[in-house]
Amino acid sequence: MKKTMAQLLCALFVLTVLLSACGKGDPAEKTPEAGSSESTETPVGTYPITKEKVTLKVLVVGHPRVEDFSTNEFTKWYEEKTNVHIDWEVVPSDGAEQKLNLVLASGDLPDIIFGFNLTQTQLMIYGEQGLFQDMSKLIEQYGPNTKKMFADLPQIKDAITAPGGKIYALPQINACYHCSMRYKIWIYKPWLDKLGLSVPKTTDEFYEVLKAFKTKDPNGNGKADEIPFATTPKTTGGGLEYNLMNSFVYSNNYVQNKLILNNGKIEAAYNKPEWRQGIEYIHKLYSEGLIAPESFTMDNNQYKTIGIKNNEITLGASGSSGVAAFTPTVFGEDRRWAEYIALEPLKGPNGLQNAAWNPYPVSASWSSFIITSANKYPEISMRWADGLYDEQTSIRNVFGIEDTNWKWLGGKDPQKIGMNGKPALWERLVNMNAGVQNITWQQVGLSYRSAEFWGGEYADMENNLDQVLLYRETERAMEPYKQPLDTIVPPLYFTNEQASELADLSKTIDDYVTEMFARFVIGDADIAKEWDNYVRTLDNMGLQRYLKIYQDAYDSNMKK
Repeated sequence: MKKTMAQLLCALFVLTVLLSACGKGDPAEKTPEAGSSESTETPVGTYPITKEKVTLKVLVVGHPRVEDFSTNEFTKWYEEKTNVHIDWEVVPSDGAEQKLNLVLASGDLPDIIFGFNLTQTQLMIYGEQGLFQDMSKLIEQYGPNTKKMFADLPQIKDAITAPGGKIYALPQINACYHCSMRYKIWIYKPWLDKLGLSVPKTTDEFYEVLKAFKTKDPNGNGKADEIPFATTPKTTGGGLEYNLMNSFVYSNNYVQNKLILNNGKIEAAYNKPEWRQGIEYIHKLYSEGLIAPESFTMDNNQYKTIGIKNNEITLGASGSSGVAAFTPTVFGEDRRWAEYIALEPLKGPNGLQNAAWNPYPVSASWSSFIITSANKYPEISMRWADGLYDEQTSIRNVFGIEDTNWKWLGGKDPQKIGMNGKPALWERLVNMNAGVQNITWQQVGLSYRSAEFWGGEYADMENNLDQVLLYRETERAMEPYKQPLDTIVPPLYFTNEQASELADLSKTIDDYVTEMFARFVIGDADIAKEWDNYVRTLDNMGLQRYLKIYQDAYDSNMKK
Protein backbone atom coordinates (compact mmCIF):
# COMPACT_ATOMS: atom_id res chain seq x y z
CA MET A 1 0.00 0.00 0.00
CA LYS A 2 2.88 2.36 0.86
CA LYS A 3 4.51 1.57 -2.50
CA THR A 4 1.27 2.14 -4.31
CA MET A 5 0.77 5.47 -2.51
CA ALA A 6 4.31 6.53 -3.33
CA GLN A 7 3.79 5.62 -6.98
CA LEU A 8 0.56 7.58 -7.02
CA LEU A 9 2.21 10.67 -5.52
CA CYS A 10 5.04 10.41 -8.00
CA ALA A 11 2.58 10.12 -10.87
CA LEU A 12 0.67 13.15 -9.63
CA PHE A 13 3.91 15.14 -9.38
CA VAL A 14 4.91 14.22 -12.92
CA LEU A 15 1.43 15.08 -14.19
CA THR A 16 1.57 18.46 -12.46
CA VAL A 17 4.95 19.23 -14.01
CA LEU A 18 3.71 18.21 -17.44
CA LEU A 19 0.57 20.34 -17.15
CA SER A 20 2.64 23.30 -16.00
CA ALA A 21 5.06 22.85 -18.90
CA CYS A 22 2.11 22.78 -21.31
CA GLY A 23 0.82 26.08 -19.92
CA LYS A 24 -2.27 24.50 -18.32
CA GLY A 25 -1.57 25.21 -14.68
CA ASP A 26 -3.44 27.54 -12.41
CA PRO A 27 -4.90 30.38 -14.58
CA ALA A 28 -4.26 32.87 -11.81
CA GLU A 29 -0.53 32.21 -12.05
CA LYS A 30 -0.30 32.19 -15.86
CA THR A 31 1.75 34.86 -17.63
CA PRO A 32 0.65 35.57 -21.24
CA GLU A 33 3.02 34.02 -23.73
CA ALA A 34 3.93 35.31 -27.19
CA GLY A 35 1.16 34.62 -29.65
CA SER A 36 -1.31 33.57 -26.96
CA SER A 37 -2.74 36.94 -26.00
CA GLU A 38 -6.27 35.82 -26.85
CA SER A 39 -6.26 33.69 -23.70
CA THR A 40 -6.25 36.88 -21.59
CA GLU A 41 -8.44 39.00 -23.85
CA THR A 42 -12.00 40.03 -23.28
CA PRO A 43 -14.48 39.96 -26.22
CA VAL A 44 -13.76 42.47 -28.98
CA GLY A 45 -15.56 45.74 -28.37
CA THR A 46 -15.53 45.44 -24.58
CA TYR A 47 -13.28 46.89 -21.89
CA PRO A 48 -10.90 46.25 -20.35
CA ILE A 49 -9.12 44.73 -23.33
CA THR A 50 -7.29 42.14 -21.26
CA LYS A 51 -8.10 40.47 -17.94
CA GLU A 52 -4.47 40.55 -16.85
CA LYS A 53 -2.52 43.76 -17.14
CA VAL A 54 -0.14 43.78 -20.11
CA THR A 55 2.79 46.18 -20.51
CA LEU A 56 3.75 47.47 -23.95
CA LYS A 57 6.97 49.33 -24.68
CA VAL A 58 6.17 52.34 -26.88
CA LEU A 59 8.66 54.60 -28.66
CA VAL A 60 6.92 57.97 -29.07
CA VAL A 61 7.78 61.37 -30.52
CA GLY A 62 7.59 64.00 -27.81
CA HIS A 63 5.48 67.14 -27.99
CA PRO A 64 6.45 70.54 -26.53
CA ARG A 65 2.99 70.98 -24.98
CA VAL A 66 2.88 67.54 -23.29
CA GLU A 67 4.56 67.63 -19.89
CA ASP A 68 5.00 63.87 -19.31
CA PHE A 69 3.40 60.97 -21.19
CA SER A 70 3.83 58.66 -18.21
CA THR A 71 1.85 60.83 -15.78
CA ASN A 72 -0.47 62.35 -18.39
CA GLU A 73 -4.17 62.34 -17.46
CA PHE A 74 -5.21 60.70 -20.72
CA THR A 75 -2.52 58.04 -20.33
CA LYS A 76 -3.83 57.14 -16.86
CA TRP A 77 -7.45 57.24 -18.01
CA TYR A 78 -6.79 54.99 -21.01
CA GLU A 79 -4.74 52.51 -18.95
CA GLU A 80 -7.59 52.16 -16.50
CA LYS A 81 -10.02 51.68 -19.38
CA THR A 82 -7.93 49.10 -21.28
CA ASN A 83 -5.80 47.44 -18.56
CA VAL A 84 -2.78 48.04 -20.81
CA HIS A 85 0.20 49.78 -19.23
CA ILE A 86 2.55 51.76 -21.47
CA ASP A 87 6.27 51.95 -20.83
CA TRP A 88 7.07 55.16 -22.73
CA GLU A 89 10.38 55.98 -24.36
CA VAL A 90 10.03 59.60 -25.46
CA VAL A 91 12.15 60.92 -28.31
CA PRO A 92 12.44 64.71 -28.84
CA SER A 93 10.87 65.82 -32.13
CA ASP A 94 14.21 67.29 -33.20
CA GLY A 95 16.27 64.33 -34.31
CA ALA A 96 13.38 61.86 -34.04
CA GLU A 97 14.05 60.35 -37.47
CA GLN A 98 17.72 59.74 -36.66
CA LYS A 99 16.80 58.11 -33.34
CA LEU A 100 14.30 55.82 -35.05
CA ASN A 101 16.89 54.79 -37.64
CA LEU A 102 19.30 53.85 -34.84
CA VAL A 103 16.61 51.82 -33.06
CA LEU A 104 15.66 49.96 -36.24
CA ALA A 105 19.31 49.23 -37.04
CA SER A 106 20.05 48.00 -33.51
CA GLY A 107 17.43 45.26 -33.52
CA ASP A 108 16.37 46.28 -29.98
CA LEU A 109 12.83 47.17 -30.98
CA PRO A 110 9.97 48.55 -28.92
CA ASP A 111 6.58 46.88 -29.16
CA ILE A 112 5.00 49.91 -30.82
CA ILE A 113 6.33 52.90 -32.79
CA PHE A 114 4.02 55.84 -32.15
CA GLY A 115 3.70 59.26 -33.76
CA PHE A 116 6.63 59.01 -36.19
CA ASN A 117 6.45 60.14 -39.80
CA LEU A 118 7.72 57.41 -42.10
CA THR A 119 7.19 57.46 -45.83
CA GLN A 120 5.25 54.73 -47.59
CA THR A 121 8.54 53.56 -49.08
CA GLN A 122 10.14 53.20 -45.65
CA LEU A 123 7.10 51.30 -44.37
CA MET A 124 7.28 48.86 -47.27
CA ILE A 125 11.04 48.32 -46.91
CA TYR A 126 10.95 47.69 -43.16
CA GLY A 127 7.80 45.61 -43.54
CA GLU A 128 9.39 43.38 -46.14
CA GLN A 129 12.44 43.04 -43.89
CA GLY A 130 10.16 41.71 -41.18
CA LEU A 131 10.67 44.58 -38.73
CA PHE A 132 7.03 45.73 -38.95
CA GLN A 133 4.05 43.41 -38.63
CA ASP A 134 1.31 43.32 -41.25
CA MET A 135 -1.90 44.52 -39.57
CA SER A 136 -4.39 43.68 -42.32
CA LYS A 137 -5.73 40.51 -40.63
CA LEU A 138 -5.53 42.06 -37.16
CA ILE A 139 -7.74 44.91 -38.38
CA GLU A 140 -10.31 42.46 -39.72
CA GLN A 141 -10.46 40.59 -36.40
CA TYR A 142 -9.81 43.28 -33.82
CA GLY A 143 -10.46 46.67 -35.43
CA PRO A 144 -14.16 47.64 -35.49
CA ASN A 145 -13.40 51.37 -35.18
CA THR A 146 -10.68 51.14 -37.81
CA LYS A 147 -13.04 49.40 -40.21
CA LYS A 148 -15.69 52.04 -39.57
CA MET A 149 -13.13 54.72 -40.43
CA PHE A 150 -12.28 52.80 -43.64
CA ALA A 151 -15.99 52.66 -44.52
CA ASP A 152 -16.28 56.43 -44.00
CA LEU A 153 -13.06 57.17 -45.92
CA PRO A 154 -12.33 54.30 -48.33
CA GLN A 155 -9.50 56.29 -49.93
CA ILE A 156 -7.58 56.01 -46.64
CA LYS A 157 -7.54 52.22 -46.73
CA ASP A 158 -6.41 52.30 -50.36
CA ALA A 159 -3.62 54.74 -49.50
CA ILE A 160 -2.19 52.79 -46.54
CA THR A 161 -2.35 49.38 -48.22
CA ALA A 162 0.99 48.38 -49.69
CA PRO A 163 1.33 46.24 -52.82
CA GLY A 164 0.42 42.72 -51.79
CA GLY A 165 -2.44 43.91 -49.58
CA LYS A 166 -0.38 44.48 -46.43
CA ILE A 167 -0.89 47.31 -43.95
CA TYR A 168 2.17 48.26 -41.91
CA ALA A 169 0.93 51.46 -40.21
CA LEU A 170 -2.19 53.35 -39.20
CA PRO A 171 -2.62 57.14 -39.62
CA GLN A 172 -4.06 59.85 -37.46
CA ILE A 173 -7.25 61.10 -39.11
CA ASN A 174 -8.30 64.71 -38.74
CA ALA A 175 -11.02 65.62 -41.24
CA CYS A 176 -10.68 69.34 -40.51
CA TYR A 177 -13.09 70.72 -43.09
CA HIS A 178 -11.51 74.07 -43.88
CA CYS A 179 -8.05 72.45 -43.93
CA SER A 180 -9.10 70.23 -46.83
CA MET A 181 -9.49 73.27 -49.14
CA ARG A 182 -7.06 75.73 -47.63
CA TYR A 183 -5.97 77.66 -50.75
CA LYS A 184 -8.39 80.56 -50.46
CA ILE A 185 -8.41 84.19 -51.60
CA TRP A 186 -9.88 86.52 -48.97
CA ILE A 187 -11.20 89.94 -49.99
CA TYR A 188 -12.20 92.88 -47.80
CA LYS A 189 -15.92 93.28 -48.43
CA PRO A 190 -16.25 96.88 -47.08
CA TRP A 191 -13.86 98.08 -49.79
CA LEU A 192 -16.01 96.48 -52.48
CA ASP A 193 -19.11 98.09 -51.00
CA LYS A 194 -17.52 101.51 -50.72
CA LEU A 195 -16.38 101.46 -54.36
CA GLY A 196 -19.67 99.99 -55.61
CA LEU A 197 -17.98 96.83 -56.87
CA SER A 198 -19.41 93.33 -57.09
CA VAL A 199 -17.57 90.33 -55.66
CA PRO A 200 -15.27 89.22 -58.52
CA LYS A 201 -16.07 85.86 -60.10
CA THR A 202 -13.48 85.65 -62.89
CA THR A 203 -9.79 86.40 -63.30
CA ASP A 204 -10.64 89.45 -65.43
CA GLU A 205 -13.03 90.81 -62.81
CA PHE A 206 -10.43 90.22 -60.10
CA TYR A 207 -7.91 92.24 -62.11
CA GLU A 208 -10.34 95.17 -62.35
CA VAL A 209 -11.09 95.03 -58.62
CA LEU A 210 -7.39 95.07 -57.71
CA LYS A 211 -6.86 98.10 -59.97
CA ALA A 212 -9.68 99.91 -58.16
CA PHE A 213 -8.18 99.01 -54.78
CA LYS A 214 -4.87 100.50 -55.88
CA THR A 215 -6.14 103.76 -57.35
CA LYS A 216 -9.42 104.73 -55.63
CA ASP A 217 -8.39 105.05 -51.96
CA PRO A 218 -10.88 102.50 -50.55
CA ASN A 219 -9.72 102.99 -46.95
CA GLY A 220 -10.44 106.71 -47.31
CA ASN A 221 -7.34 108.10 -45.61
CA GLY A 222 -6.18 110.13 -48.61
CA LYS A 223 -2.99 108.09 -48.95
CA ALA A 224 -1.94 105.63 -51.61
CA ASP A 225 -1.13 103.03 -48.95
CA GLU A 226 -3.44 100.23 -50.11
CA ILE A 227 -1.95 96.86 -51.05
CA PRO A 228 -4.33 95.26 -53.58
CA PHE A 229 -3.16 91.64 -53.14
CA ALA A 230 -0.50 89.81 -51.12
CA THR A 231 0.39 86.25 -50.19
CA THR A 232 3.43 84.21 -49.22
CA PRO A 233 4.39 80.56 -49.71
CA LYS A 234 5.55 80.53 -46.07
CA THR A 235 1.99 80.57 -44.72
CA THR A 236 -0.50 77.73 -44.79
CA GLY A 237 -2.62 77.97 -47.91
CA GLY A 238 -0.46 80.71 -49.42
CA GLY A 239 1.58 81.13 -52.58
CA LEU A 240 0.78 82.48 -56.02
CA GLU A 241 1.26 79.04 -57.57
CA TYR A 242 -1.84 77.78 -55.78
CA ASN A 243 -3.99 80.84 -54.99
CA LEU A 244 -4.18 82.01 -58.62
CA MET A 245 -2.87 79.21 -60.82
CA ASN A 246 -5.89 76.98 -60.18
CA SER A 247 -7.90 79.23 -62.49
CA PHE A 248 -5.78 77.95 -65.37
CA VAL A 249 -4.60 74.41 -64.54
CA TYR A 250 -4.93 71.95 -61.65
CA SER A 251 -2.17 72.97 -59.25
CA ASN A 252 -2.36 70.90 -56.08
CA ASN A 253 0.46 70.16 -53.66
CA TYR A 254 -1.57 68.44 -50.94
CA VAL A 255 -0.47 64.95 -51.99
CA GLN A 256 1.93 65.05 -54.95
CA ASN A 257 3.42 68.43 -55.81
CA LYS A 258 1.72 69.88 -58.91
CA LEU A 259 1.13 66.49 -60.53
CA ILE A 260 -2.14 65.68 -62.30
CA LEU A 261 -3.96 62.40 -62.92
CA ASN A 262 -5.48 62.57 -66.41
CA ASN A 263 -7.54 59.45 -67.20
CA GLY A 264 -5.03 57.28 -65.36
CA LYS A 265 -1.98 59.04 -66.80
CA ILE A 266 0.28 61.08 -64.52
CA GLU A 267 1.28 64.45 -65.90
CA ALA A 268 2.99 67.58 -64.62
CA ALA A 269 1.08 70.86 -64.42
CA TYR A 270 4.12 73.08 -64.90
CA ASN A 271 5.06 72.26 -68.51
CA LYS A 272 1.58 72.77 -69.95
CA PRO A 273 0.42 75.75 -72.05
CA GLU A 274 -2.15 76.51 -69.33
CA TRP A 275 0.69 76.94 -66.82
CA ARG A 276 2.25 79.51 -69.13
CA GLN A 277 -1.11 81.24 -69.48
CA GLY A 278 -1.44 81.43 -65.70
CA ILE A 279 2.05 82.89 -65.31
CA GLU A 280 1.29 85.53 -67.93
CA TYR A 281 -1.80 86.59 -65.99
CA ILE A 282 0.05 86.74 -62.65
CA HIS A 283 2.91 88.66 -64.30
CA LYS A 284 0.39 91.20 -65.53
CA LEU A 285 -0.87 91.77 -61.98
CA TYR A 286 2.65 91.98 -60.63
CA SER A 287 3.94 94.37 -63.30
CA GLU A 288 1.08 96.79 -62.61
CA GLY A 289 1.79 96.87 -58.88
CA LEU A 290 -1.29 94.87 -57.92
CA ILE A 291 0.69 92.16 -56.09
CA ALA A 292 2.97 93.02 -53.17
CA PRO A 293 6.59 92.33 -54.19
CA GLU A 294 7.13 90.68 -50.78
CA SER A 295 4.76 87.88 -51.82
CA PHE A 296 7.73 85.67 -52.70
CA THR A 297 9.88 86.36 -49.67
CA MET A 298 8.13 87.52 -46.48
CA ASP A 299 7.88 85.23 -43.48
CA ASN A 300 4.82 84.60 -41.34
CA ASN A 301 5.60 87.40 -38.87
CA GLN A 302 5.95 89.95 -41.66
CA TYR A 303 2.78 88.68 -43.31
CA LYS A 304 0.83 89.04 -40.08
CA THR A 305 1.49 92.79 -40.01
CA ILE A 306 0.69 93.53 -43.66
CA GLY A 307 -3.08 93.83 -43.28
CA ILE A 308 -3.29 96.76 -40.86
CA LYS A 309 -0.97 99.75 -40.49
CA ASN A 310 -1.53 102.71 -38.18
CA ASN A 311 -4.90 101.16 -37.37
CA GLU A 312 -5.93 101.38 -41.03
CA ILE A 313 -6.93 98.38 -43.15
CA THR A 314 -4.31 98.32 -45.91
CA LEU A 315 -4.79 94.94 -47.59
CA GLY A 316 -7.60 94.40 -50.08
CA ALA A 317 -7.14 90.71 -50.89
CA SER A 318 -4.92 87.94 -49.63
CA GLY A 319 -4.11 84.31 -50.33
CA SER A 320 -4.00 82.04 -47.25
CA SER A 321 -5.97 79.40 -45.40
CA GLY A 322 -7.46 81.96 -43.02
CA VAL A 323 -7.59 85.63 -42.08
CA ALA A 324 -5.45 85.06 -38.98
CA ALA A 325 -2.42 84.67 -41.27
CA PHE A 326 -2.38 88.30 -42.40
CA THR A 327 -3.82 90.32 -39.54
CA PRO A 328 -2.76 90.43 -35.89
CA THR A 329 -6.22 91.35 -34.62
CA VAL A 330 -8.10 88.07 -34.94
CA PHE A 331 -7.99 87.30 -31.25
CA GLY A 332 -8.50 90.86 -30.04
CA GLU A 333 -11.55 93.07 -29.72
CA ASP A 334 -11.10 94.65 -33.16
CA ARG A 335 -13.22 92.45 -35.41
CA ARG A 336 -12.73 94.17 -38.74
CA TRP A 337 -10.96 90.98 -39.84
CA ALA A 338 -14.34 89.23 -39.78
CA GLU A 339 -15.41 91.39 -42.76
CA TYR A 340 -13.05 89.57 -45.11
CA ILE A 341 -14.91 86.97 -47.19
CA ALA A 342 -13.57 84.04 -49.19
CA LEU A 343 -13.88 84.32 -52.95
CA GLU A 344 -15.26 81.44 -54.90
CA PRO A 345 -12.38 80.05 -57.01
CA LEU A 346 -11.92 82.52 -59.84
CA LYS A 347 -13.09 81.24 -63.21
CA GLY A 348 -10.21 81.35 -65.69
CA PRO A 349 -10.30 82.20 -69.40
CA ASN A 350 -10.77 78.54 -70.31
CA GLY A 351 -13.63 78.05 -67.85
CA LEU A 352 -11.66 76.25 -65.12
CA GLN A 353 -12.97 77.05 -61.65
CA ASN A 354 -11.18 74.79 -59.21
CA ALA A 355 -10.66 74.55 -55.47
CA ALA A 356 -7.56 72.46 -54.79
CA TRP A 357 -8.77 69.68 -52.48
CA ASN A 358 -7.08 67.23 -50.13
CA PRO A 359 -9.19 64.05 -49.97
CA TYR A 360 -6.78 62.46 -47.46
CA PRO A 361 -7.48 64.01 -44.03
CA VAL A 362 -4.33 62.61 -42.45
CA SER A 363 -2.98 64.79 -39.66
CA ALA A 364 0.64 64.60 -38.48
CA SER A 365 1.55 61.28 -40.08
CA TRP A 366 0.49 58.34 -42.23
CA SER A 367 2.51 56.13 -39.87
CA SER A 368 1.25 57.12 -36.42
CA PHE A 369 1.00 53.52 -35.18
CA ILE A 370 3.27 50.59 -36.06
CA ILE A 371 3.48 47.13 -34.46
CA THR A 372 7.05 45.80 -34.56
CA SER A 373 8.26 42.22 -34.85
CA ALA A 374 9.28 42.31 -31.17
CA ASN A 375 5.67 42.70 -30.04
CA LYS A 376 4.38 39.60 -28.19
CA TYR A 377 0.85 40.90 -27.97
CA PRO A 378 -0.21 42.04 -31.46
CA GLU A 379 -3.90 41.34 -30.83
CA ILE A 380 -3.97 43.39 -27.64
CA SER A 381 -1.91 46.12 -29.33
CA MET A 382 -4.35 46.28 -32.24
CA ARG A 383 -7.30 46.61 -29.89
CA TRP A 384 -5.45 49.31 -27.91
CA ALA A 385 -4.87 51.26 -31.14
CA ASP A 386 -8.38 50.68 -32.44
CA GLY A 387 -9.85 52.10 -29.25
CA LEU A 388 -8.09 55.39 -29.95
CA TYR A 389 -10.22 55.76 -33.10
CA ASP A 390 -13.42 55.75 -31.02
CA GLU A 391 -15.10 59.16 -31.18
CA GLN A 392 -15.46 59.77 -27.45
CA THR A 393 -11.93 58.51 -26.79
CA SER A 394 -10.56 60.76 -29.54
CA ILE A 395 -12.23 63.81 -27.98
CA ARG A 396 -10.81 62.87 -24.58
CA ASN A 397 -7.38 62.35 -26.17
CA VAL A 398 -7.27 65.68 -28.04
CA PHE A 399 -9.58 68.05 -26.12
CA GLY A 400 -9.28 66.87 -22.52
CA ILE A 401 -11.67 65.92 -19.75
CA GLU A 402 -15.40 65.84 -20.37
CA ASP A 403 -17.39 68.61 -18.63
CA THR A 404 -14.13 70.33 -17.70
CA ASN A 405 -12.42 70.95 -21.02
CA TRP A 406 -15.29 70.05 -23.34
CA LYS A 407 -18.96 69.13 -23.12
CA TRP A 408 -20.95 66.54 -25.04
CA LEU A 409 -24.20 68.02 -26.36
CA GLY A 410 -25.29 65.16 -28.60
CA GLY A 411 -27.43 67.36 -30.84
CA LYS A 412 -30.05 67.73 -28.09
CA ASP A 413 -29.84 71.46 -27.38
CA PRO A 414 -31.74 73.40 -30.09
CA GLN A 415 -30.20 76.64 -28.81
CA LYS A 416 -26.69 75.51 -29.66
CA ILE A 417 -26.03 75.12 -33.38
CA GLY A 418 -22.96 73.47 -34.84
CA MET A 419 -20.61 74.76 -37.51
CA ASN A 420 -22.63 72.81 -40.08
CA GLY A 421 -25.92 74.47 -39.15
CA LYS A 422 -27.29 71.40 -37.33
CA PRO A 423 -27.77 71.01 -33.55
CA ALA A 424 -24.27 70.86 -32.07
CA LEU A 425 -22.73 67.55 -30.97
CA TRP A 426 -20.11 69.00 -28.64
CA GLU A 427 -18.76 72.24 -27.23
CA ARG A 428 -15.20 73.30 -26.51
CA LEU A 429 -14.87 74.82 -23.03
CA VAL A 430 -11.11 75.37 -22.82
CA ASN A 431 -8.39 75.95 -25.42
CA MET A 432 -6.03 73.02 -24.85
CA ASN A 433 -3.37 74.49 -27.16
CA ALA A 434 -2.40 77.28 -24.77
CA GLY A 435 0.90 76.29 -23.19
CA VAL A 436 2.29 73.12 -21.63
CA GLN A 437 -0.29 70.80 -20.09
CA ASN A 438 -0.54 67.20 -18.89
CA ILE A 439 -4.14 66.38 -19.76
CA THR A 440 -4.04 65.36 -23.45
CA TRP A 441 -1.56 63.88 -25.92
CA GLN A 442 -1.81 66.99 -28.14
CA GLN A 443 -2.59 65.01 -31.30
CA VAL A 444 0.38 62.67 -30.91
CA GLY A 445 -0.38 59.17 -32.20
CA LEU A 446 -3.84 57.99 -33.18
CA SER A 447 -7.22 59.71 -33.10
CA TYR A 448 -10.14 59.98 -35.50
CA ARG A 449 -11.93 63.30 -35.89
CA SER A 450 -14.46 62.89 -38.68
CA ALA A 451 -16.02 65.57 -40.86
CA GLU A 452 -19.28 65.05 -38.94
CA PHE A 453 -17.39 65.63 -35.68
CA TRP A 454 -15.85 68.90 -36.91
CA GLY A 455 -19.14 70.13 -38.31
CA GLY A 456 -20.83 69.21 -35.03
CA GLU A 457 -18.76 71.57 -32.87
CA TYR A 458 -20.83 74.34 -31.30
CA ALA A 459 -20.49 77.49 -33.40
CA ASP A 460 -19.46 79.88 -30.64
CA MET A 461 -19.77 83.23 -32.39
CA GLU A 462 -18.25 85.08 -29.44
CA ASN A 463 -15.18 83.04 -28.52
CA ASN A 464 -14.54 80.96 -31.64
CA LEU A 465 -15.72 83.21 -34.47
CA ASP A 466 -12.63 82.72 -36.65
CA GLN A 467 -13.19 78.95 -36.74
CA VAL A 468 -16.89 79.38 -37.45
CA LEU A 469 -16.14 81.67 -40.40
CA LEU A 470 -13.46 79.33 -41.72
CA TYR A 471 -15.89 76.41 -41.75
CA ARG A 472 -18.80 78.31 -43.25
CA GLU A 473 -16.80 80.21 -45.86
CA THR A 474 -15.21 76.94 -46.99
CA GLU A 475 -18.65 75.37 -47.28
CA ARG A 476 -20.09 78.35 -49.15
CA ALA A 477 -17.26 79.32 -51.48
CA MET A 478 -15.07 76.26 -51.97
CA GLU A 479 -17.13 73.09 -51.59
CA PRO A 480 -19.01 73.42 -54.92
CA TYR A 481 -15.74 73.65 -56.84
CA LYS A 482 -13.46 71.14 -55.13
CA GLN A 483 -11.09 69.29 -57.43
CA PRO A 484 -12.38 65.98 -58.80
CA LEU A 485 -10.92 63.00 -56.94
CA ASP A 486 -9.97 61.23 -60.16
CA THR A 487 -7.56 64.05 -61.06
CA ILE A 488 -5.58 63.81 -57.79
CA VAL A 489 -2.50 61.58 -57.70
CA PRO A 490 -2.88 59.45 -54.53
CA PRO A 491 -0.15 58.61 -51.99
CA LEU A 492 2.08 55.96 -53.58
CA TYR A 493 4.42 53.20 -52.45
CA PHE A 494 7.80 53.30 -54.19
CA THR A 495 10.53 50.70 -54.19
CA ASN A 496 13.82 51.68 -52.58
CA GLU A 497 15.39 52.12 -56.02
CA GLN A 498 12.51 54.28 -57.25
CA ALA A 499 12.60 56.43 -54.11
CA SER A 500 16.35 56.99 -54.40
CA GLU A 501 16.08 58.08 -58.02
CA LEU A 502 13.09 60.32 -57.30
CA ALA A 503 14.90 62.09 -54.47
CA ASP A 504 17.49 63.46 -56.90
CA LEU A 505 15.08 64.18 -59.75
CA SER A 506 12.43 65.92 -57.65
CA LYS A 507 14.92 68.23 -55.95
CA THR A 508 16.38 69.37 -59.27
CA ILE A 509 13.02 69.75 -61.02
CA ASP A 510 11.12 71.37 -58.14
CA ASP A 511 13.85 73.91 -57.50
CA TYR A 512 13.95 74.87 -61.18
CA VAL A 513 10.16 75.17 -61.47
CA THR A 514 10.03 77.39 -58.36
CA GLU A 515 12.90 79.56 -59.57
CA MET A 516 11.47 80.06 -63.06
CA PHE A 517 7.97 80.71 -61.79
CA ALA A 518 9.29 83.62 -59.72
CA ARG A 519 11.52 84.92 -62.54
CA PHE A 520 8.69 84.80 -65.09
CA VAL A 521 6.26 86.58 -62.72
CA ILE A 522 8.71 89.27 -61.69
CA GLY A 523 9.85 89.76 -65.28
CA ASP A 524 13.45 88.77 -64.71
CA ALA A 525 12.88 86.20 -67.46
CA ASP A 526 10.80 86.90 -70.56
CA ILE A 527 8.27 84.09 -70.86
CA ALA A 528 7.57 84.86 -74.52
CA LYS A 529 11.22 84.27 -75.39
CA GLU A 530 12.20 81.62 -72.83
CA TRP A 531 9.19 79.31 -72.44
CA ASP A 532 10.35 76.75 -75.02
CA ASN A 533 13.80 76.62 -73.44
CA TYR A 534 12.17 76.20 -70.02
CA VAL A 535 10.22 73.16 -71.23
CA ARG A 536 13.33 71.65 -72.90
CA THR A 537 15.34 72.17 -69.72
CA LEU A 538 12.74 70.27 -67.71
CA ASP A 539 13.03 67.35 -70.13
CA ASN A 540 16.82 67.51 -69.94
CA MET A 541 16.56 67.38 -66.14
CA GLY A 542 14.71 64.07 -66.43
CA LEU A 543 11.07 65.11 -66.20
CA GLN A 544 9.88 62.26 -68.42
CA ARG A 545 11.80 59.74 -66.32
CA TYR A 546 10.37 61.36 -63.18
CA LEU A 547 6.83 60.96 -64.51
CA LYS A 548 7.58 57.38 -65.62
CA ILE A 549 8.59 56.40 -62.08
CA TYR A 550 5.37 57.88 -60.74
CA GLN A 551 3.36 56.13 -63.45
CA ASP A 552 4.96 52.74 -62.70
CA ALA A 553 4.30 53.17 -58.98
CA TYR A 554 0.72 54.25 -59.64
CA ASP A 555 0.06 51.27 -61.92
CA SER A 556 1.59 48.92 -59.35
CA ASN A 557 -0.43 50.44 -56.53
CA MET A 558 -3.65 50.09 -58.52
CA LYS A 559 -3.08 46.32 -58.74
CA LYS A 560 -2.71 45.75 -54.98
